[in-house]
Amino acid sequence: MSRSSPELDLHLDWDGRADSRGLAAALRTAIRAGRLPAGSRVPSTRALAQDFGIARGTVTRAYEQLVVEGFLLSRQGAPTTVAARLGDPDEVEDVPPTADSSVPHWDFRPGRPNLSAFPRRDWLAAGRRAMRDASPGDLDYGDVQGHPSLREALADYLGRVRAVVTTPDRIVICNGYSQALWLLSKALQDMGRGAIDFEDPSLPQLRAIPASLGLTVRGVPVDEGGIDVSALRGDAVVVTPAHQFPLGTTMESARRTELVRGAKTGERLVVEDDYDGEFRFDRQPVGSLQGMAPNHVAYAGTASKTLAPALRLAWLVLPPHLVERVRTHKRHGGLHAPMLEQLTLAELIRSGAYDQHVRRSRATYRWRRERLLEALDGLRLRHSPYPAAIDAGLHLTLRLDPEGPTEQEVLARARKRSVDFDLLGPCWATRGEHPKGVVIGYAAPADDAFRPGLDVLMEVLDR
Repeated sequence: MSRSSPELDLHLDWDGRADSRGLAAALRTAIRAGRLPAGSRVPSTRALAQDFGIARGTVTRAYEQLVVEGFLLSRQGAPTTVAARLGDPDEVEDVPPTADSSVPHWDFRPGRPNLSAFPRRDWLAAGRRAMRDASPGDLDYGDVQGHPSLREALADYLGRVRAVVTTPDRIVICNGYSQALWLLSKALQDMGRGAIDFEDPSLPQLRAIPASLGLTVRGVPVDEGGIDVSALRGDAVVVTPAHQFPLGTTMESARRTELVRGAKTGERLVVEDDYDGEFRFDRQPVGSLQGMAPNHVAYAGTASKTLAPALRLAWLVLPPHLVERVRTHKRHGGLHAPMLEQLTLAELIRSGAYDQHVRRSRATYRWRRERLLEALDGLRLRHSPYPAAIDAGLHLTLRLDPEGPTEQEVLARARKRSVDFDLLGPCWATRGEHPKGVVIGYAAPADDAFRPGLDVLMEVLDR
């Protein structure tokens, strides 16, 4: 309703209850609209209360709120006036959607597990047990290095499954692998090491992390035997030896030995990104590099591929000389891994449910990989996996015909059918001519979407 005050010809559009919040909102609107210009007097609390038929205290509280917000000025012995404003508030503008904001109907993007198979029942049961046994102190900020129960569980699990040699005090729980790589990059800076090598090709978003800190980032070629160790020049190198991303090869024994030898002599720090090491299908997974040189290799693992990225749980197993440096940067960074998820994952591992889930997932991904390879065999225009790609992991990289459509043209065609995958092109670190390819993540589709999604994917590639 519209009301006015005889002192100033003051009109307020005031709907709803006659309380201080409603009055403050009406006055705020009048000031923003320019009906009450800067420097103008507002009615006294007594006059406005009498005119509107409300309690004087209601007006006083509204004025006090607007003084705090900077809309009004109040000085002892002087009338209350409208404060000078910096201008009209900015209009609220919509933010344009980002490139990855839409979810494809048929999702074959790599780096994602089958989220429909997340072990919800086991996770809930583990969470209930963890909360039942948690002390009040467990709900505090906690150790910057991560909760001891999770570090103990991981020390046992990683030693048993990945041949990692460690103790809980050398493990740091991180808020995802990106934070783990950032922490290692900061530690390298502390030690005066300013150059880091990456496999070429590799994930560009990971190379961007040390680059954003000012480190020199360099790509080193990868072939069917893994990274060219003789071409390393950096103070550190990030490798995916068990299952190279994105080409899918595994590092041959001689290069593993040569790489570890360089780490032991102090030539460079080796960072082992074991992102999907549990998923080898043709035989037992190759053991970790870290187990060959526990005091010289930094090992990184994550629950993003075995469980879900949303958990934001990753871990570093560090050489002794890096533990305190990483702890310090993690403390200053302030982004700690969520404590309740840490307690739940620790219980999930201790109960054996984590191992069971990994085994189930391994069987599912083996079956999906076989179906994908069978479907590729049936294409009129064959797309083949990269040479020496091992039977493992959550993705397959396919070569494209050098004389055929560009990667972007293939991706555009796919997205018209609501199919999405990644391209090999952005993964190359060095400029120049490189083979064309697409990276297919066969783990991502939900159980009931894999078969129909695979049919649509093959239609896109067959054209």
